[in-house]
Amino acid sequence: MVTLVVATTSDPASINPAKELLAMPGWQTGPTLEAGIRSFKNGDVRILEQDKSIIEEDDLDLRWEAASKETVDEIIFLSKHTAVSNRAALTIHPIGIPHLKEGDVPPQGGRAGWAAPPSPRMGPWLTLLKKIAHSNNLLPEFEITLEATHHGPITTKPTMFVEIGSTHEYWVRQDAAHVIALLIWEGLGLGEGAAVGNWSSKTEQKKVILGIGGGHYVPRHMDVILKNGVWVGHLLSGYSLPMEDPGQSKGETSAESIRGTWKQSIKVSFDATVAAFPDGEILAHLDQKSFKSWQKNAITDFLGKEGIKIGKPGDFS
Repeated sequence: MVTLVVATTSDPASINPAKELLAMPGWQTGPTLEAGIRSFKNGDVRILEQDKSIIEEDDLDLRWEAASKETVDEIIFLSKHTAVSNRAALTIHPIGIPHLKEGDVPPQGGRAGWAAPPSPRMGPWLTLLKKIAHSNNLLPEFEITLEATHHGPITTKPTMFVEIGSTHEYWVRQDAAHVIALLIWEGLGLGEGAAVGNWSSKTEQKKVILGIGGGHYVPRHMDVILKNGVWVGHLLSGYSLPMEDPGQSKGETSAESIRGTWKQSIKVSFDATVAAFPDGEILAHLDQKSFKSWQKNAITDFLGKEGIKIGKPGDFS
């Protein structure tokens, strides 16, 4: 079982952390995949270095397995982050576009109505990233945050993106690249310590948050995650929950009465989270203030009918 760490030369926020990681001890040159994708190996970790946009490289897990005969356990993509705020940030997020309907053209890779299994490492790595960023003097200049589920590429294994944002000034920062490299090094147990964030069905803490609603940086879900140290599943921002306003019938809203792809989005994301956390206790956490009453009623009704438990902040402790 191997972990793929994927970087592209077309993005300084991707290739610079990879170079920092390769400067650490133990790396050997591995085989070259089709399309000139170069590889490097260190224990059970494989760095894949490519020249195309990351979101264009679908099925890298399956392609690596076919070429190397190694089983892929998880994928970590290194990338830049963009934001209207232009703020300095180091971010982690799951991937998928579960809200798009069949026939929609994905704007940033992936497949309509799909979500990859979320990497179980995301929650523990958020805490580790804060620690490493602090010890390397990137705080408070850089914000450390999760992002909501978005974009591709298509994968079938537990996946996360680790990003540097949000402008070229920060994408090329070598100190930020070094912090991300240390996150990978320590988080995957390449140094002296044990790997961080390995999920086991035997773990004592089995609660996994499925975030529903809120903004792109999921602040209310973040509060629960950081306070309780829960595992992190998919995080669905409001834009991933398209709901058609029922108009005059708002007082009688149910899951069946509200059209839109929001139900598909929740179900796909829940199923992907279940796949990533075998025997985990998946709890949906609603950003209550981000919904109108008819939206909250419909979502609550749907979750109940699907047998998806709802957790209040206190239920995650």
